[in-house]
Amino acid sequence: MSRRRHSDDSDAGQPHKRRRTSEPSEIEERLESLICRVGEKSNSSLESNLEGLAGVLEADLPNYKSKILRILCTVARLLPEKLTVYTTLVGLLNARNYNFGGEFVEAMIRQLKECLKVNMYNQAVHLVRFLSDLVNCHVIAAPSMVAMFENFVSVTQEEDVPQVRCDWYIFAFLSSLPWVGKELYEKKDAEMDRLLSQTESYLKRRLKTHVPMLQVWTADKPHPQEEYLDCLWSQIQKLKKDRWQERHILRPYLAFDSILCEALQHNLPPFTPPPHTEDSVYPMPRVIFRMFDYTDDPEGPVMPGSHSVERFVIEENLHCIIKSHWKERKTCAAQLLSYPGNNKIPLNYHIVEVIFAELFQLPSPPHIEVMYTTLLIELCKLQPGSLPQVLAQATEMLYMRLDTMNTTCVDRFINWFSHHLSNFQFRWSWEDWSDCLTQDLEKPKPKFVREVLEKCMRLSYHQRIIDLVPASFSVLSPANPVCMYKYADESNRSLPGYTVALCLTIAIKNKASNDEIFGILKDVPNPNQEDDDDEGFSFNPLKIEVFVQTLLHLAAKSFSHSFSALAKFHEVFKTLAESDEGKLHVLRVVYEVWKNHPQMIAVLVDKMIRTQIVDCAAVANWIFSSELAHDFTRFYIWEILHSTIRKMNKHVLKIHKELEDTKARLARQHKRRDSDDDDDDDDRSTDREDGPLEEQIERLQEKVESAQSEQKNLFLVIFQRFIMLLTEHLVRCETGGIDVFTPWYKSCIERLQQIFLQHHQIIQQYMVTLENLLFTAELDHHILAVFQQFCALQA
Repeated sequence: MSRRRHSDDSDAGQPHKRRRTSEPSEIEERLESLICRVGEKSNSSLESNLEGLAGVLEADLPNYKSKILRILCTVARLLPEKLTVYTTLVGLLNARNYNFGGEFVEAMIRQLKECLKVNMYNQAVHLVRFLSDLVNCHVIAAPSMVAMFENFVSVTQEEDVPQVRCDWYIFAFLSSLPWVGKELYEKKDAEMDRLLSQTESYLKRRLKTHVPMLQVWTADKPHPQEEYLDCLWSQIQKLKKDRWQERHILRPYLAFDSILCEALQHNLPPFTPPPHTEDSVYPMPRVIFRMFDYTDDPEGPVMPGSHSVERFVIEENLHCIIKSHWKERKTCAAQLLSYPGNNKIPLNYHIVEVIFAELFQLPSPPHIEVMYTTLLIELCKLQPGSLPQVLAQATEMLYMRLDTMNTTCVDRFINWFSHHLSNFQFRWSWEDWSDCLTQDLEKPKPKFVREVLEKCMRLSYHQRIIDLVPASFSVLSPANPVCMYKYADESNRSLPGYTVALCLTIAIKNKASNDEIFGILKDVPNPNQEDDDDEGFSFNPLKIEVFVQTLLHLAAKSFSHSFSALAKFHEVFKTLAESDEGKLHVLRVVYEVWKNHPQMIAVLVDKMIRTQIVDCAAVANWIFSSELAHDFTRFYIWEILHSTIRKMNKHVLKIHKELEDTKARLARQHKRRDSDDDDDDDDRSTDREDGPLEEQIERLQEKVESAQSEQKNLFLVIFQRFIMLLTEHLVRCETGGIDVFTPWYKSCIERLQQIFLQHHQIIQQYMVTLENLLFTAELDHHILAVFQQFCALQA
């Protein structure tokens, strides 16, 4: 909440006036600072700070009421971890000024409606929770809150609406009960019983097809991976059984009970949930991540059970702290560690579990992945005596459970762990993981260690990683990332193209032009050409092989050298790779040359897409080709594919934005002309003005259609190749009587899930096409299940 100061130029030369006009601004900034900082550590008690602040705000209400209302509504939405602090403050103000309390409630309802209208459902949950806690502060009458919740639960009776809509309203209701359940039950027990009964009925008939796609682990041992509403329902059931006694929420309003109980209460204005529209985008369902229980920290305070409401409250508050402060890792770490009541709970375990819950959240984490790495490093610095041990314990647990871990989450675990090690001199007790050395190298544990070491090498250098890792791990250590130039050895002089490669080497070193390179390549025989063919530059695999091998070898010194080589001989690349087969062969040769340096392959492919030497569909076909079968389950292959899809998506968005901007310019031009009352303008000048823009719009529309067609084709290629590979595997297993669920199958089917999840917003545009062409009812149920799970995410 920043404020922009405005100065009035007319006051120049009259400093006394300027000083007088700046005073309200200074007071407003002071009010904002006081409200935002209340509840933070201070020498005085929270109660005395709240009482003092209520007095200050009451005195300023006559002049700054709208500003105070705006700040309080904003903190209710954006600082949910201090919810009860602010509800108490509003309660004290309501006790002193009844009209202000009424205006605040109305402002909150307006803000709630606005949030729902613009799909800000996470913030809307915080507002609902805030309103419910105002019942405890005697600001809102309990019956009107129950009436609002009745309207929420009635959404489950609506017809032809997505399940995720009903889910959100049920979640908003249930997640408010830890704060207000006791008060509502005391006042309206029969109505509350009816609401809970309707909720239970809805939860029983809910479809949960989506759950397997969102689980971090496929196994429920040692901790069940529960769907979020099922878990919350169990927690609320236990809370009800415990007579709504909750022991963790900070409730400062209890200290002011004698003041607040005298206050007059307000009824909520009637609230009808806005109807479902095509533009409504509801939050996706989630699966609750569980990693620790009370047995993991036998010496410290007891961790609340997974179905205790305290676990829900603690996790919600920690998630809120991260959301409020994620851009400032130092502040975020300090706020997490100063969480209230930290002496009653094993806070470090809760923090680590919540951070990993966000990092592994599917389809994507709430914040960028690197934030979680930096936050954990900061926490280790602030608590060097305890947090690193908890983190090491968590890492060990994650490693032990790799066999059942979702492949997307394994990728994130690899990225986090390698980055974390790079900040601590790559020190780790590798011998503890020597069990992976006796397993098949395709199994999750050896694959994980291999990929971590590969990533560590990217963050360091080859020899250092070799020196750090025990000799027994050499089978998993990364290969020396050197260029494999097949024309380097004289013993290969019998290879076709050997002499041309020597000529090319000399020519490139002598700064030959593109025409000279074409001249040298002209005489390379085409192994595919049996008949006489006069086409000079039709697909010739040997020509591509000799040129690409030689050029990449000469430019092997660094990424920059390679980029310069691609730029200098761009015309040669474009000519050689004109056909689809040519593009595919360029990628094959890049792989042959740099197969020991996955990062170089990823970087070169990225550059070739940007410079249009190869296209996205060619990269997809190459990834699923037989030549890459050996590396198909490697991390870098999927890094390349996802990067390729993202580039295609950005390309479509960029052209679409250009089209919208041009349309807006034309609309502005029309508006200016319509407002111009000059009758001298004739129709011909109007046509002259509009002509260029209309032509540009026409061209851009064609480009958008072409780009979208290319995008759709890319997804069709990817899904078609997945289906072919998986079908072949399933048939082979069935005819050979072999178990389908091999490590390769797990990796492949979960990579298919990953494509759906990571690009869900784009893929949803092409659902009908995918259903009609690829994911038909005749498809094997193993593969079709993935598509059905994806469809259920927004159903």
